[in-house]
Amino acid sequence: MRIERQLGFWLGAFVALALFLYVFSSVLLPFVAGMILAYLFNPMADRLEKAGFNRLGASLLIVIVVSLAFVLMLILFVPVLVHQLAAFIESLPGLVTRLQALVAEEGGLLGGKISGGMLERFGLNEQLNSAEIQKSLGDIVKQGAQWMLTFMKSLWSGGQALLGVFSLLVVTPVVAFYILLDWGRMIATIDGLAPPNHREDIRAIARDMNRAIAGFLRGQSLVCLFLGLWYGIGLSLIGLKFGFLLGVCAGFLSFIPYVGSLTALVLSAVMSIVQGWPSMGLFAMAMGVIGVGQFLEGNVLTPRLVGASVGLHPVWLMFALFAFGSLFGFTGLILAVPLAAVLGVLIRFALGHYRVSPLYLGAATGAEETR
Repeated sequence: MRIERQLGFWLGAFVALALFLYVFSSVLLPFVAGMILAYLFNPMADRLEKAGFNRLGASLLIVIVVSLAFVLMLILFVPVLVHQLAAFIESLPGLVTRLQALVAEEGGLLGGKISGGMLERFGLNEQLNSAEIQKSLGDIVKQGAQWMLTFMKSLWSGGQALLGVFSLLVVTPVVAFYILLDWGRMIATIDGLAPPNHREDIRAIARDMNRAIAGFLRGQSLVCLFLGLWYGIGLSLIGLKFGFLLGVCAGFLSFIPYVGSLTALVLSAVMSIVQGWPSMGLFAMAMGVIGVGQFLEGNVLTPRLVGASVGLHPVWLMFALFAFGSLFGFTGLILAVPLAAVLGVLIRFALGHYRVSPLYLGAATGAEETR
């Protein structure tokens, strides 16, 4: 088969897959979640088989334990999160007013000091005064409050989407169970469909894909779980209001590189200043909790659990999450990381072949290498 026909075939297959995901994205969620769960826990099923379990018993045990752990987590944490979310929404106007007053007051004093010194050198003291500075800072706070309300609305809509996920919890464990049970036969069938002339190349690509997906999904999931508990419990222990809610949200968002840490830093700083002003003790303790969490993530957890050879650049990952989420909704968010890893491996494979091809080296060099 000529290379043009091969490229046409795979391009058509990719378009068909994208169209399938787009058309059926509203009903694919439990099946996609079940497949990801089966993929994540397949190594555990293999270990249980080596320990003496048959495949049926190992798959059933894993599904039961994971389901019970998830239900226990819902019982322990969801009531606290719901209570803090309701209280946070109720007190949000007061928090915004307090923050605006602090910014206007302290910003006005700071602006007065600046305008009395540095701004005179630039001839701006006549155009700027304390009232104008306070008004500008107040406008900034209002814009920030409006953004925060929009963000909370998006969280609420996302929460409703998650409620839809919970309503399908009966389907997801069943899908995960059957895929775990038939995992070996599925892999053997897919391997048998690979063209014999290219089977070794396809197996090498599949191993790279598995390494990238498994390294990120399994490792980063554990990192997010640790950070959510660390931030939530730590901020609660120091007395920060809504600390558990802020910590869990930041831990969940840590799945996107730098977004979780930035969220934890900004929200904790704002809440601790508003709550503890004029004392900065609460702010210092909150920054200590965030700083220790970031140190553990960057120097202990991520190097050991995720590794440096995952091959997913943070910018590429963020783009994939936004793009697939926009196209396919919540199902797209779940598929974003695996598909981004797959595309990354395919692009690196294509670039590797391109660098040794006559198209890159030139016809003469390519002819010499083929002799």
